Amino acid sequence: MGSKRLRAGLPAFSVVVLAGAVLLAGCSADRYFMVPKSDLSELGASVQSQRATLVTMENNATVRHEKILEHNEAATQKVLEAIATQVEKPSCPPVPAQTTCPASETSKGRADRLKGKVIVGEVENFYLAGPGLIYKARIDSGAETSSIDARNITRFERDGRNWVRFDVPVPGTDELVTLEKEISRRVKVIQASADEAERRVVVELQFSIGDHQQVAEFTLADRSNLSYQALIGRNILRDVMLIDVGKEYATELPESIRAGNNNGEKQ
Repeated sequence: MGSKRLRAGLPAFSVVVLAGAVLLAGCSADRYFMVPKSDLSELGASVQSQRATLVTMENNATVRHEKILEHNEAATQKVLEAIATQVEKPSCPPVPAQTTCPASETSKGRADRLKGKVIVGEVENFYLAGPGLIYKARIDSGAETSSIDARNITRFERDGRNWVRFDVPVPGTDELVTLEKEISRRVKVIQASADEAERRVVVELQFSIGDHQQVAEFTLADRSNLSYQALIGRNILRDVMLIDVGKEYATELPESIRAGNNNGEKQ
């Protein structure tokens, strides 16, 4: 009896399982067919419409790009035409070739230097600016203040200041040139041949030795009995010049000075 119930029960369970499977299959089939076909048609129409819109936008963008290119090309062409029609700037006439020789080093004067100091010999050509005279100058490191040949020295007062009038000789002639300078100071000079010190006036003079130009103090003294019309002392040599005792005329005055004045210059 028990075995009959078991056999009868098995078919009943199978029927239930099959029925559940059929129900599940039916649910799955309904899930995939929930969207009506009419809605699919509307979706397809919407996609087609969007595609048409994109094509239209692309065409419009292409047209605008071509218009921009045409506009730029036209503007560039106008600029090129304006450049082509621009009036040419006037040009200066060519500079004529130089017919004169360039200045040489000797035309500017010459003075060798060592560590920035002018090298001079025991005797140098000395150019006195103002009267424009060339003297032979003795280079003497034993003299404190430089000196120049002066005659007819006369002191006088001008605008409340002490001045001096004196004559300087023109080398190679008997002529004299009168100069007037303000007195800088007075000094005492002791000569080896004199018993008493001599008081001399000091003035500032501009001079050149080689290509070196300077303003310095000079005492005024009659040097007619001496070999050199000018004496260069330590007040000029100091920090400016070096003496090469084995040389004379180690410098050379500028050609512009030598050409206009040969007085006193070593030939």
